[in-house]
Amino acid sequence: MKKELIQTDILIIGSGIAGASTALEIAKNNPKTKIVILTRAQTPNESNTNYAQGGIIAKGGQDLVADILKSGDGIGLPEAAQVIADEGPELVERILQEMARVPFDQDYHHLAYALEGGHQIPRVAKVADYTGRSIQEHLTHTLKKNKNITILENLTAVDLITTSHQTNDWLNKYGEDTCVGVYAYDQTDGKISRILAKSTVLATGGNGQIYAYTTNPKGARGDGVAMAYRAGARLLNMEFEQFHPTALKLRGAPPFLISEAVRGAGARLTNAKGTPFMQKYYPELKQPDLTTRDKVSRAIFTEMLETGDTNVYLDLKTYIPKEKILEHFPMINETCLKYGVDITTDLVPVSPAAHYMCGGILTDLNGKTSINNLYAVGEVSCTGLHGGNRLASTSLLEGLVFGTRAGHVIASDLSAVAEVEKSPTISPSEIPSWVYFPKYPADPALMAADASTIKNIMWNMVGLVRKKPLLERAITDLTQMENTINKFYREATLSDDLLGLRNLVLVALITAKAAYANPQSIGCHYRVN
Repeated sequence: MKKELIQTDILIIGSGIAGASTALEIAKNNPKTKIVILTRAQTPNESNTNYAQGGIIAKGGQDLVADILKSGDGIGLPEAAQVIADEGPELVERILQEMARVPFDQDYHHLAYALEGGHQIPRVAKVADYTGRSIQEHLTHTLKKNKNITILENLTAVDLITTSHQTNDWLNKYGEDTCVGVYAYDQTDGKISRILAKSTVLATGGNGQIYAYTTNPKGARGDGVAMAYRAGARLLNMEFEQFHPTALKLRGAPPFLISEAVRGAGARLTNAKGTPFMQKYYPELKQPDLTTRDKVSRAIFTEMLETGDTNVYLDLKTYIPKEKILEHFPMINETCLKYGVDITTDLVPVSPAAHYMCGGILTDLNGKTSINNLYAVGEVSCTGLHGGNRLASTSLLEGLVFGTRAGHVIASDLSAVAEVEKSPTISPSEIPSWVYFPKYPADPALMAADASTIKNIMWNMVGLVRKKPLLERAITDLTQMENTINKFYREATLSDDLLGLRNLVLVALITAKAAYANPQSIGCHYRVN
């Protein structure tokens, strides 16, 4: 990057569907706006969106609202669910189909809808079993065609710049807290730059990497939540960490997600003998394998405790024709074959894995946070949509809908500011450059060991089933680790891994404290005492 100072109209941190939708909506409504998209990855295609297999809801209606609220276990925000149901299908058509040209599966020249867990009817649009990857690639291509959108890669956001925290003019501290940009670490040269913007959007995805076993990519460290928390933004519902019921569980294999659409197509959860067991836990349900994720995950957890096994199984071969398996799940088939499992003939070993952060940075229905000029969209945000548990395939739609809504509001605000010839951007001279004097290089082995310890604490003490004594122990251990890591951060040479470790321990501690503070079992937050 080389520049110590970058000034732009809009800064978006994150290149997935939420960040991309925000950028595209701003560009559509205010074509002269300068937009910078920041990603810590080597390519904007590396995002949480890229790893979403199942699909995106493309059919609305009041039955969708009902399913979202039911899945949320009674604490979801009805207004947020209504927005998704009302605006989602049109945006899937306008942005993903018409603008980005995403090649969704078709059924006689119309969208082919799949059924997933928690849904009353088939309403999920898919691109085989790699929907997220297809959406991401097509959105990135669309972004790159816009001359006013600049994508900066290999840049890790360090901290938000706000008028209450980083300013050379003390008088700025007396006003309302306002975000004016971010400090960014360049992984290629180790320099830290100031990126100043009139509006900053966090679209950084989730926090699955705080757990030892997760479907999330390496970058899902909770960076956005950590930065917002340090800046003083309000967080909500951080105890609601959704575990996906079915991740591949094989020694030597990563916890690869086996899409919910597999069960939607007819696959059953079984024990090692191939006997289905979900009816045992939910005898009142006609299709217990397709109930909400929190219930399926807990049933699997209980079954593993009873049998002493480290996993259960998915049986596709008995319930889905081979041709259909190969047609609808090519990526799952290819990945499993790499590890010696043929999904057309073998039982597939699976177990739950951390998957989705249902809470996050509290926003209104336009992405506005409690800090002026700071927005949050997608998984990093908490609009109230998911309540205590997320309905399958709402995540991509959430990023699309609320990213677009945030983009519309930001573009309108920019137009209003232009009319009165007033810029909300603080003068660069009032924002100090980043200065630090490292005492020693950061040891990669030490950072990896610390990260592993954090993940194991969270998996064993703040996992699927939570107990007060274990939560207390987790908070004690994580507090001590945070103090140690923060000292390490202040003294060692910066790196992306060190910045991630600092965020990882903070978000783990926030999650553990939220879980401890809520004694009531709701959705995916399950307390036994």
